[in-house]
Amino acid sequence: MKVLYICTHNRCRSIMFEAITNQFAKGHIIAQSAGSHPAGVVHPLALRYLQESNISVEGLQSQSWDAFENFKPDLVITVCDAAAGETCPVWFGNSIKVHWGLSDPSQIEGSDEAKALGFRACIAEIKKRVAKLLVIAEKELSPAELKAELARLTAQ
Repeated sequence: MKVLYICTHNRCRSIMFEAITNQFAKGHIIAQSAGSHPAGVVHPLALRYLQESNISVEGLQSQSWDAFENFKPDLVITVCDAAAGETCPVWFGNSIKVHWGLSDPSQIEGSDEAKALGFRACIAEIKKRVAKLLVIAEKELSPAELKAELARLTAQ
C-alpha cells in the first residue's frame, strides 16, 4: 500500500507520519508526505523529537504535492484541518482520502518543556494510528473494503 500524508506546509505532522510509517511498516506501507504550500524546510523540533524516539530522519524534506503526480497513492491522509478543506490535485482522483487531524505541536508557545510534551504526545498518537493502519494494510483489502476499514478506524 502507498500512502501520501498531506499537511499544508509539510514541515511537521505529515513529515512525522511519513518517518514513523516507513520505520514501522517495513515495506507493507510505503509512505511519502507533501504539502499544498510547502514550507521548504522540516521543522527542527520535528526532527529532534523523531530522533529522540529512535525514528530515522534520513531523507525527510518538505515538498509540494506536485512532486507526487507519478506516485499514485492508494491512500491520501490529510493531517491538518486546512489541508482537509483543500481540493486535491486530479492525480489523487483514484486514491481513498481520509482526514486524521492532529494538533500542530510546532504551534505550541511557551517553555521548552511544553513544546517537548507536545511533540512527544503527537509522536505517540501517530505511532498508535500507524499501528492500526498497518493491521489494515496487511489484510490486502479491496478498495471498497479498505475504505470501510478506514472509516471505522477514523471513527474510533
